[in-house]
Amino acid sequence: MANSSSPTTTPFRVQSKPPLVIAVDGPAASGKGTISRKLAEHYGLHYLDTGSLYRAVAAIMLKQEITLTDENSAASVAKSLTLENIDEASIRTAEVGRVVAIVASMPGVRAAILDFQRNFSSQQPGAVLDGRDIGTVVCPDAQVKIFVTASPEIRAHRRWLELNNSGVEVSEAQILEDVRERDRRDAERAASPMKPAADAYLLDTSDLSIEAAFGAAVAIIDKAMG
Repeated sequence: MANSSSPTTTPFRVQSKPPLVIAVDGPAASGKGTISRKLAEHYGLHYLDTGSLYRAVAAIMLKQEITLTDENSAASVAKSLTLENIDEASIRTAEVGRVVAIVASMPGVRAAILDFQRNFSSQQPGAVLDGRDIGTVVCPDAQVKIFVTASPEIRAHRRWLELNNSGVEVSEAQILEDVRERDRRDAERAASPMKPAADAYLLDTSDLSIEAAFGAAVAIIDKAMG
């Protein structure tokens, strides 16, 4: 009689699907925030406006009258941030918008916030993060990367309308100047300068309504995911 042996059994392991990460980068008032929120809702993902973290640092420093160029203090404020203690009203002022690039350019601040962003992106089923260096630094392995942009004039007008509707009186010319200065600082900073990732899809929203821009983003993602 031939010898027989029991088959070797290997434990069956269920490998969890990696979270879907969508990185949306771009300059101020490009529409990336609204697009990102709608994408998160559309795909059932978590959403993080990473710019709000830097704005919160700037707002807290202004409120506490801390010198904006004090990197140690700025990094300390950044380390203590949680989503729960970010005051949306205080971080959306024109004053914060003018100075946020100062703290956002600090390596100490960016390092303090980097781990927070990466931990957020690791949640199941995935996340949409919008910012300026998500696809290049924070989540370089994101499955889909989109760089949203628009002309400085269009972005300044959008921001002016937003502030005007909120009862904030500021000239559109001043906002345009602020937008151009913010762009310069974001592009020239030594730590994580704003630029499209090499594999990012470019989405120019200058002539698009928010619904058209959202539809274009969905088309990009669906095509990329096959």
